Amino acid sequence: MNIQTIEKVKHMKLHGLERAYNQLFDTDGNQDLTFDEKLAILIDAEYDDRFDRKLQRYIKTANFKQKASMEQINYQAHRNLDKNLMIKLQRCDWIKKGRDILLTGPTGVGKSFIGCALGYHACTNELSTLYTTANKLIDRLVYAKADGSYPKEIKKIAKCDLLIIDDFGLKPLDATARNMFMEIIDDRHGVKSTIISSQIPIKQWFDVIGDPTVADAIMDRLYNGAYRIEMQGESMRKLIAKS
Repeated sequence: MNIQTIEKVKHMKLHGLERAYNQLFDTDGNQDLTFDEKLAILIDAEYDDRFDRKLQRYIKTANFKQKASMEQINYQAHRNLDKNLMIKLQRCDWIKKGRDILLTGPTGVGKSFIGCALGYHACTNELSTLYTTANKLIDRLVYAKADGSYPKEIKKIAKCDLLIIDDFGLKPLDATARNMFMEIIDDRHGVKSTIISSQIPIKQWFDVIGDPTVADAIMDRLYNGAYRIEMQGESMRKLIAKS
């Protein structure tokens, strides 16, 4: 490849192709490859490089609490995790259909890990994802109301393919938080997917939301058609500390 062509490759930011080209002709034994084989190597390298960079952007935007993958999930019987369901969820069809997941269980049992693992897997399928806690989500929107950016923020939250709301129910929703939460759930219902995790049983979410009319409206949208995962067992942090 002459200098002009190399400069064009750099200008077009074909980083994967450039690295593969250098490796291809710096390695003995590649000279016997056909033109089509060499071209395939270059194209595959560029494709993989672009995918990796896009994945990193998805992960950065998601702002996960922790690194987690589906392969790391612990399926010990006491955790009450349905492995067949988790395998099904890896196909991400539920996200494309706008279905939700309600994830409950005691403190430390691994709800956040499961949520982040599902979120990371969504990113690998090029599905936009956003992780937040319930309190941070409301705080973010309250600040947005104050500085005039609320419409932009609510639109951003509404359009992401998967929204993960962790630690729901740590404190009751006041009128402002309740209305904001209702707007989010209503905007996303049946169109985009939401994972909500909580240490509080689903039946008690009505009390967290407060106003009976709004609570009925929110829970009707969340509960019907959602996957419900009720985790059990001892805190994973305690088990790790004992080992």
